[in-house]
Amino acid sequence: MSKEVIRDLIESVVIAVILAFGIIRPFIIQPYAIPSGSMEPTLLVGDKLFVNKFIYRFKPIQRFDVIVFKYPHNPKVDYIKRVIALEGETVQLINGKVYINGQPIEENHQMYPSYDNFGPVTVPKGNLFVLGDNRSNSEDSRYFGFVPVQNVLGKAILIYWPPGRIGIIR
Repeated sequence: MSKEVIRDLIESVVIAVILAFGIIRPFIIQPYAIPSGSMEPTLLVGDKLFVNKFIYRFKPIQRFDVIVFKYPHNPKVDYIKRVIALEGETVQLINGKVYINGQPIEENHQMYPSYDNFGPVTVPKGNLFVLGDNRSNSEDSRYFGFVPVQNVLGKAILIYWPPGRIGIIR
């Protein structure tokens, strides 16, 4: 190989690394690892996933989105939970069933049963109410309160590891 070809190759690799770590990771997509069982069976301990960090610049956060956010009591810690109630909505759990504004919601993902009762509470402006899918083993809005929307880092979109669990997060 000529010096020019080697230089072009090195230049291409350096540009790719700068793009990957300087633009893509901080602003577009970032990998995360699941440290606890609070989102089982949707996300398992050790799952690695990609989080879309720019989606909420173009569309609003929706109920049932799985989000990564800065923990309200320690912004250096990231949490992952499912959005259950949006600002202005009243949420209540009765015998493990979630009610929004007095109406039971149909959750279209498998849940571990929980018989905890909670609420009712109304979500303040600019905040979210989040729960882990493993309700009986999750530190979530029932314990730490509401999540300010500005703490949301992004939406979990894809499990990429382990290979047998690769798939879109619903």
